[in-house]
Amino acid sequence: MIKQIATVAVYVENQEKAKTFWSEKVGFEVVANYPMGPNAFWLEVAPAGADSHLVIYPKAMMKDSENMKASIVFQCDDIQSTFEKMKANGVEFLGEPQEMQWGAFVQFQDEDNNVFS
Repeated sequence: MIKQIATVAVYVENQEKAKTFWSEKVGFEVVANYPMGPNAFWLEVAPAGADSHLVIYPKAMMKDSENMKASIVFQCDDIQSTFEKMKANGVEFLGEPQEMQWGAFVQFQDEDNNVFS
């Protein structure tokens, strides 16, 4: 049986820029970084100790990449403090955290306009 999500691909124009965004602004760790050709590398990032990783994949290596969008929801223990820390690190949010019947959420985007919750 499937136990967990291993990786989710996020398609970007510039892997180095995305690496900086995810590691320095969001605070994820780089868990894999291997050459994958002359202008690309296999890059995985994740929260510390997480079993699931994001693969930061170059759009240039994907046919029809302009139509591919990630749909990822992250979980945290304290949305307000997470929001404040990420915002202070330069992450662009699409609003303020909102309380719903099922919990709280807020959306943010990376520098390639991928939106996450």
